[in-house]
Amino acid sequence: MKRLLRISAYLLASLSLLILLGCITAGVGYFVLAPSLPSVKTLKDVDFHEPLRIFTADGALIAAYGVKKRLPVQYGDLPQDLINAVIAAEDQRFFKHPGVDYQGILRAIWYLVRTGEKGPGGSTITMQVARNFFLSRERSFIRKAKEILLALRIDRELSKQEILELYLNKIYLGHHAYGVGAAAEIYYGKSPSALTVAQLAMIAGLPKAPSAFNPITDENRALIRRSYVLGRMRAMGFLDEARYRQAMAAPITAKLHGADYAVEARYLAEMVRAVVTERFGEEAAYSKGYRVYTTVQSKPQKIALRALRKALYQYDERHGYRGAVDHIALGKAWVPPNWRERLAGYPEVADLHNALVLEVDKSGVKLVSEGRAEPWQLSWDGVRWAIRNRHSNPDERLAVATGVLKRGDVIRFRATEAGPRLAEVPEVQGALVSIAPSDGHIIALVGGYDFGLSKFNRVTQAQRQPGSSFKPFIYSAALHAGFTPATLINDAPVVFKDAALEDTWRPQNYSGRFFGPTRLREALVHSRNLVSIRVLQQIGIASTIKYLQRFGFRPEQFPHNLSLALGSANVTLLELARGYTVFANGGFRIRPHFIQRIVDDNGHVLFEAHPVVVCSECSEPQSRPPTNAAATVLGSRTDPAPRAISAANAYLLTTMLQDVINRGTGRKALALGRSDLAGKTGTTNDQRDAWFSGFNPALVTTAWVGFDRLQPLGHNETGAKTALPMWMAYMEGILQGVPEQPLAQPPGLVTVRIDSRTGLMTRSDNPDAMFETFRADRLPAREPKTVDSVPGGDRIPQSVQSLF
Repeated sequence: MKRLLRISAYLLASLSLLILLGCITAGVGYFVLAPSLPSVKTLKDVDFHEPLRIFTADGALIAAYGVKKRLPVQYGDLPQDLINAVIAAEDQRFFKHPGVDYQGILRAIWYLVRTGEKGPGGSTITMQVARNFFLSRERSFIRKAKEILLALRIDRELSKQEILELYLNKIYLGHHAYGVGAAAEIYYGKSPSALTVAQLAMIAGLPKAPSAFNPITDENRALIRRSYVLGRMRAMGFLDEARYRQAMAAPITAKLHGADYAVEARYLAEMVRAVVTERFGEEAAYSKGYRVYTTVQSKPQKIALRALRKALYQYDERHGYRGAVDHIALGKAWVPPNWRERLAGYPEVADLHNALVLEVDKSGVKLVSEGRAEPWQLSWDGVRWAIRNRHSNPDERLAVATGVLKRGDVIRFRATEAGPRLAEVPEVQGALVSIAPSDGHIIALVGGYDFGLSKFNRVTQAQRQPGSSFKPFIYSAALHAGFTPATLINDAPVVFKDAALEDTWRPQNYSGRFFGPTRLREALVHSRNLVSIRVLQQIGIASTIKYLQRFGFRPEQFPHNLSLALGSANVTLLELARGYTVFANGGFRIRPHFIQRIVDDNGHVLFEAHPVVVCSECSEPQSRPPTNAAATVLGSRTDPAPRAISAANAYLLTTMLQDVINRGTGRKALALGRSDLAGKTGTTNDQRDAWFSGFNPALVTTAWVGFDRLQPLGHNETGAKTALPMWMAYMEGILQGVPEQPLAQPPGLVTVRIDSRTGLMTRSDNPDAMFETFRADRLPAREPKTVDSVPGGDRIPQSVQSLF
């Protein structure tokens, strides 16, 4: 008995000594490690790595950039089932222990003693927070000791809810998803609050092994892990039997979801990304959660994209079907059982959809395609353009069609108002930009057919010859030099010998005809090349180039020869559109911009645009030098826009460009039924570029069509035929329901009758009389017995004074 008491005393003393030594060791360890531990207070103001997000002016998401995808969620917005699932899977005593679960640690130690391997149960959610926010991934006793000490501190200074919120927003859950908000979006395309118990259990099971238990990577292992989480939830009383069985029976519905972008504006988004990374650096740009609000509006941007693609499809159809995407041997079954898998190998492009041809018969083309459960028929109206056969006889039509389409062809189609239509990815490209002339903010911008196919931005990066769409600037220079809309210029053959323009240059009008003495207005309305050349010759190349800088162009863009009159300069769409804003706003030079403001993740404004604004009442020196940049991204303060040309010059040019639409090369635009539109077509040599730039007082839009590698668009593919339809489709959509804005005539102009043949003032009984507007100090000479003019008269005949 005494021996037993001695042994017990010895064991008790040994245990007490071990406890004492442990306490001393822990105390020493604490005093050694504590000074090196980071402050837990930083967790109260955590800066989560959030991606850069770009929005339209009305708040629609355009794009997000960042390696880590994170959508922080506040604790109050977390569904209780998610909290329960995470507790069941990761830390069942989370709400009971002080940050370190001693029971769990003892279980882990005992497992290590028994098996010699690291076992479960040692790490709590709080310890994971300590590790994820403060410590490295190094495996050592020192690091583990720091983790325990930090977890105890965190539990003392933060509430359990705060700790859980930090954890659920920080953890990596696979496929670049950091936090449950991003995981819910990536795997299910929803917010956490919209997920089922089965889906929440799937996410809750990911922290242990985000790759191994991932439902995208390995469905079987993911299902096993989900079953474990649901089982723990049932055992802990978080689920009743009915909900548990329902969740266990639920199929795996996870699949990768891209970001839900409300508006397609990827060319603009790339412009914004480049600016933000340059200003803030890549690391900050992609991780600080900056939100950039652009000047682009959702509705105009959508209309612009549709208008561009429609114009390119129309061009493509005019030049014939190039053939199927591919051909697949289908076998005997009319509908192959694996047709979905076979079609999945062909990526969808832009707004086109893939389909597989099953049969071509007299009624049309039988197809199968994703999104439709049963085979369907593409009508002859949808394929007629490709078979180039207008016969109504079904036998003749079928004979032609079977030479173009056959069973097993993989084709593409697009949705139209008239129904599905056979289509293909256009080889030709296009671009469109729309600007507010009042302050230069960009309303819509489409840099090409599809950003995924080509990231080259044809609005800002493509240097192209504008052709005749550049003539208005030459004519403005002429008006500034003393010409009038009625000045006569001879439209006759001309030959130049100039080494810079080849040995001999014989320019011609597009029609190949000559029209003799022509008033300046008529020459612009009908885009007479020879008149434009003679005008430039008379006013001088050097002085014209100097004058053109008023519109924001740079002198190095221009050739120093007479081809400048025909638009041989190299300009971008944005530069050309900016030039036209000067006419639209009454003569002021604005700076195009596309960023409205930048805010951080706390809503603090880091930048806000302050563009120059048109102010016709403000006194502004006309000679202020222009900026070299076509688009100013980050402005400083709001200033009145400098005057570039006189109000009279802008007005007269605008009336001339209105006549281009009323009775000239742009008369197709009359179909829009508006009288406040003005613009100019442009076509370069061999129809390599097709342009239309047009405007009303509130909107300037430039459209372009061409090949990236210079080559002809084809016979008769002019600006009026190829680019104008894009411009019209856009303007029709954006101006629908918008009242017309009549052109206000500035002071100092008078309207008089002139002889349409001579340009001289004439009598009211002259059968060739017409009305023209002039600066009061530049009236033309008078024919005999011509009456006086009336100052301030309107250029519209009905409103001219009765003296005439």
